[in-house]
Amino acid sequence: MSTPGNPSERILVVGGGVIGATAALLLGQCGFQVTLLDASGAPDWSVDQPVGLRVAAISPGSAQILDAAGVWSAVTSARSCAYGRMQVQDGADGAALSFEAPLFGHERLGTIVENHLLGHCLWQALAHEPAVEIRAPARVTACTQTPAHISVTLEDGESLTADLLLACDGGASPLRTLLGVRGRVWDYNQRGLVGCVRHTRPNSGTAWQRFLPTGPLAFLPLADGRSSMVWTLPSQDAQALLAGSDEHLSERLNEVAGDFLGPVSELGPRAAFPLTMRLGEHSVVGRAVLLGDAAHVVHPLAGQGVNMGFADVAALVETLLEQRRQGRALSQSAALQRFAQARRSEVSLMAAGVHGLGLAFRADTISPLRSLGMRLVQSSWTLRDAFLQRAAGQGPNAPALARGVSLGELMAAR
Repeated sequence: MSTPGNPSERILVVGGGVIGATAALLLGQCGFQVTLLDASGAPDWSVDQPVGLRVAAISPGSAQILDAAGVWSAVTSARSCAYGRMQVQDGADGAALSFEAPLFGHERLGTIVENHLLGHCLWQALAHEPAVEIRAPARVTACTQTPAHISVTLEDGESLTADLLLACDGGASPLRTLLGVRGRVWDYNQRGLVGCVRHTRPNSGTAWQRFLPTGPLAFLPLADGRSSMVWTLPSQDAQALLAGSDEHLSERLNEVAGDFLGPVSELGPRAAFPLTMRLGEHSVVGRAVLLGDAAHVVHPLAGQGVNMGFADVAALVETLLEQRRQGRALSQSAALQRFAQARRSEVSLMAAGVHGLGLAFRADTISPLRSLGMRLVQSSWTLRDAFLQRAAGQGPNAPALARGVSLGELMAAR
C-alpha cells in the first residue's frame, strides 16, 4: 500500500523491463507519483508456456529487494529454482572452486528465474499500485530539461513533465542517446548461446560453470530438473551451432562438459545474442538518472547484470527517501551525484573484475597462475566468504533493502 507523499513529487520511469518496473513499483509504494512509459506493455507469461530462453540468476540481495516490493513470493510460487551449490571449473587443468550455501550461513546462493516470469509478476503488482500510472505502448522521441523540470515528448506528440526521469530502457537505451551520454564499449566478438538442456541425471540445484579457451559454459538449474545453458562462444562458432542439428550440439556439449550430470539427452529451442560491455560516461544528467543496462552492461559470465540493476534501484530509492525526509528537492544535484559516484564505484569494480576474469580464462599462457589462484581461493574460507558476500549482493556497501531492511523500516528511518 502506498504512503502519501508530496503530490508535486512526480517521477517518470521510461522502460518497463524488470529494472524499470521494480523502480516504478517501489517508488509508488513510497508515495511518489510515478508514470511508467513502456514501448510494448506487460510481458506475456503463463505457467502453461515452456520455460523461457532468457533466465536470470537472482542473488539473495536482489531477492530481498523484490521481496520489499512485494513480488518475490509470487515469483517463487510460480516457477523458479533456488540453488544451494555452485561449482566453477578451469577447463584447462580441472582446477575447481565449490561453494555450499549452508557452510557460509546462506539458505541459498541464488534463484534461477525466467525474465518474462519476473516481468509478469512485477506488472501484476503495478496494476494494483494506485500511485503508478502506466502508459503503454508509449515511445519517447525527445527529452528536454529546464531548471524547474524535465519533459519528454511521446511519439504521438504528447508532452509529459516531471521532477525526475529514470531511464530504464535497456542496453540500447534511446534515452541515453537523447541525453547525450557517451561511454566506453567493448565488443567481445562473442555470442551467448542459450537454451534448455536435459542430461541423463537431473540438475537438483547446482549452478555449474566451466571456463574454456573459447569462453565459459554454464548450466543453471531449472525447476523440472533440466538446466538452462549459457555458452559463450566466438560469434561465428555460436551461429554455426545455432544453425546446426541437435545431434551436433549434443556432441559438442558432451565433449566440453565432461561428466557433469552425464550425457545430454534432450535439447530444447535455442538462441544466440551478442555480448558487449558498456560503461556510460555519466549515470546522472541534470534531472535524469540512468539505471540498469541503460547505465552499464557487463559480460554475463558472472550473472551480475540484472543484480547490479536491482542494486541501482534500491540505492536510488534510499537517496530519494532521504531527500524527502530532509525536505529537499528530488533532483538536488549533490544528492544525485553522490548516488552516481557510489554506484559507479561498485559497478566499475564488478565490471573490471568480470572483464579481467574473462581475459584470464582465455589466456592459456597464464594457466598455471590462474590454477594457483583458484586453489588458493578454494583452500581459504575467508576468501570464499568474501567472494560469496559480493556475489550475493549483500556486502558492506550493499543498499539497505538488499540487506533485509523492509521498505516500511526504510521509510520510517530518521
